[in-house]
Amino acid sequence: MPMRDRSKLVRDAGFAAVAIAAVAAASIVGQIATTPNLAPWYAALNKPAFNPPNWIFAPVWSALYVLMAFAAWRILRRERALRGRGLALGFFFAQLALNAAWSWMFFGAHSPGLGLLNIGPQLAAILATIGLFHRLDRFAAWCLVPLAAWVAFAGVLNFAIWRLNG
Repeated sequence: MPMRDRSKLVRDAGFAAVAIAAVAAASIVGQIATTPNLAPWYAALNKPAFNPPNWIFAPVWSALYVLMAFAAWRILRRERALRGRGLALGFFFAQLALNAAWSWMFFGAHSPGLGLLNIGPQLAAILATIGLFHRLDRFAAWCLVPLAAWVAFAGVLNFAIWRLNG
């Protein structure tokens, strides 16, 4: 393998490690707040009829986190000087931080109301990230569309839980 190709491979692997580590960290931070509060607190809440069963959340979030890491990796691989790259990554990492914070606000603080305060800005940051990624890498942007759809659904669910337990 020529040195140039090996160097690119190492660089790409480093960017993959950054993307995976960031997304995994957000997942773990969120799980620290979520898991101990599923029972008895969350289990005791009144929930709407459209609330998914608890078992669905882990596979859905796992798939979404894989897509997020892959999308971030694709943008990280772009040239540093590429116009809009830094802003796009800034929004990506902001939405990731809001994602982890939501778990602490909703589950950790036992507050669907605080969750609602987070989920609007979180969805806005995701949509902005999609728009910014689209300018740099359309495939990376499309990888985040399922996240936007799920967080929009989560916002409706969060609102319903807040209303039912107000």
